[in-house]
Amino acid sequence: MAMQMGEREGVVKVTEWQKTYYAGDSGIQSGATTVRSDDDGTEYSTKKYTFTTTVAENPADLESQYTMTRAQRVRAAMFPETMVEGKTILSTQLDSSQQTNVQKLAEPSQLLKTAIIHLINYQDDAELATRAVPELTKLLNDDDQVVVNKAAQIVNQLTRKEASRRALMQSPQMVAAVVRAMQNTSDMETARATASILHNLSHQREGLLAIFKSGGIPALVRMLSSPMESVLFYAITTLHNLLLHQEGAKMAVRLADGLQRMVPLLKKSNPKFLAITTDCLQLLSYGNQESKLIILANGGPEGLVQIMRNYNYEKLLWTTSRVLKVLSVCPSNKPAIVEAGGMQALGKHVTGSSQRLSQNCLWTLRNLSDAATKQDGLDGLLQVLIGLLSTDDVNMLACVTGILSNLTCNNARNKTHVTQNNGVEALIHALLRAGEKEDVAEPATCALRHLTSRHPEAEVAQNAVRTHYGIPAIVKLLNKPYYWPVVKAVVGLIRNLALCPTNQAPLRDADAIPKLVNLLINAHQDAQKHGSASQQTYQDGVRMEEIVEGCTGALHIMARDPVNRGVIADMNTIPLFVQLLYSPVDNIKRVAAGVLCELALDKQSAVAIDSEGACAPLMELLHSSNEGIATYAAAVLFRISEDKNADYKKRVSVELTHSLFKHDPAAWDMAHSNAVMDPAFGPEDIDPRFAGPVLEPTMPVNRMVFLQRQEKEQ
Repeated sequence: MAMQMGEREGVVKVTEWQKTYYAGDSGIQSGATTVRSDDDGTEYSTKKYTFTTTVAENPADLESQYTMTRAQRVRAAMFPETMVEGKTILSTQLDSSQQTNVQKLAEPSQLLKTAIIHLINYQDDAELATRAVPELTKLLNDDDQVVVNKAAQIVNQLTRKEASRRALMQSPQMVAAVVRAMQNTSDMETARATASILHNLSHQREGLLAIFKSGGIPALVRMLSSPMESVLFYAITTLHNLLLHQEGAKMAVRLADGLQRMVPLLKKSNPKFLAITTDCLQLLSYGNQESKLIILANGGPEGLVQIMRNYNYEKLLWTTSRVLKVLSVCPSNKPAIVEAGGMQALGKHVTGSSQRLSQNCLWTLRNLSDAATKQDGLDGLLQVLIGLLSTDDVNMLACVTGILSNLTCNNARNKTHVTQNNGVEALIHALLRAGEKEDVAEPATCALRHLTSRHPEAEVAQNAVRTHYGIPAIVKLLNKPYYWPVVKAVVGLIRNLALCPTNQAPLRDADAIPKLVNLLINAHQDAQKHGSASQQTYQDGVRMEEIVEGCTGALHIMARDPVNRGVIADMNTIPLFVQLLYSPVDNIKRVAAGVLCELALDKQSAVAIDSEGACAPLMELLHSSNEGIATYAAAVLFRISEDKNADYKKRVSVELTHSLFKHDPAAWDMAHSNAVMDPAFGPEDIDPRFAGPVLEPTMPVNRMVFLQRQEKEQ
């Protein structure tokens, strides 16, 4: 009784509080919080609310109603499904914008209740599946196909729930029965159900292991020939999960002829299905040459290129480009991809919004480009590549310059197109930005070397290098420390640039001559250390004999300029050039005779050549089977003999007549008269085919050391 009196007094006090001038809520009933005033730190105020609940006039009755309905409010919040529909419950919410404590607890209570129910159901599902496994296994092995079908449908339903699925995958007998049923059935519905079971099991590692141990891979591979689309989907996705996460699955799929079944699936039209299929092909072919050849034998390159050409689903394009990247390092697949139009199809996606797709396409193009030097219809791709030279991404720049280097190798049409579309300028700017980064310097220099030789616009390219301030940057690449692949490319480019008379002075001003001479001396000394052909000196994959030949050839062309001729002779190079006449390498003999031929135009140099004992080796070279060597040797001997007495001239004349011109005596008279009348006589006037070293390989460069020492598949 005393307690009830106390509660009534409390209600009365609350009512009186509300009737004061504060006209606010104390917070006792509503739970409103009290906040500190912003004006000063001493006074407090409370939030005001508008009452939306009808309050009985008698506070005692109201309190009684709240007390009597408390259980109902809690029940409605936590277990609403147990309430009688349409029943009205007294609300304690005074402000619709603010939840009561019971309402605040309602959602967590529902979540807790749901979790408890799930736990109960999970346990029930697991127990049910465990008890059913023996009987279902028996039914799956039944001879009656109708029974097998019904059992498969039940098992399929069980595998859709995690608890029962885990119970089923713990039974090797059950998984083996499913695999056996899938192999033996001719009923499409049974095949669909069993394939779905394995697909559901493959979502857990335990399931993958169970499928693998039960021999599921050969059965799944067989399903790849099913005419039912759903069976195909279940089979390929399950195999995909196995290839990704199950050790030994790749070899098992290969042994089951999985590749032979997968490649024809590239003709399907579902982009998502194709994305999974192509990813399977990539997983199987990466690092396995036999798999690459199987894909080729089954028409894989054509199907993959067709996908790149016709679809725009990014994930499919990305997975397909990954397969093509793997195949692009295979010598047998390269030409097949190129012939199928792979260069053009890949070129469509190098400037898209997907960075991973663009990067894969560029790497694949880089790998294919050495097999596409004779390919037509690449003008659009070349234009795109020229535009990409403006990128600041060094990796992309290395890729793009590598592709351009290969596509311009021995292809006059591509050279002309690149030159006419400001390719030289773009390459120079790329080279200037990259500085001495080898991955860009070598391919960019190689591309410039190709563009400045043997095509109708070669002279335009030679001039463009100068006008865009490329000569100093190019010559600078000859500084130590030497990176020999870059050095080799630069030496060839300098030789080409020197073919343009206007470039001779800029090359000289950039100190190209002393750098070439020093490089020649160093390379010759290294080559001398290993005299026999079986012990040729290699530096970064480059033979020192190639550097000797390239430097001598470049100096040969630069010696056409009178000023340069004097600079070269003043550096005491004549003894070295004479020594090179004894080289066992014909190309070195040819370029050495060529540079001596130019230097001999000056009387003083001719005397120096003679005093170094050059006549003996030159006489020997007159009998060379190499027409270029014999021609240069004859020209040098003639110039040396100009200041000799009549007997010496006669002896040289007889030697020349009997060796070089024994089949055509009139030719000697013509050469003799031309040489006497024209002091600018040069070997190119005799036969331009022997003007210097071959600048481009007869086969395209496929080593591409400037990008990576090993082919990049991933």
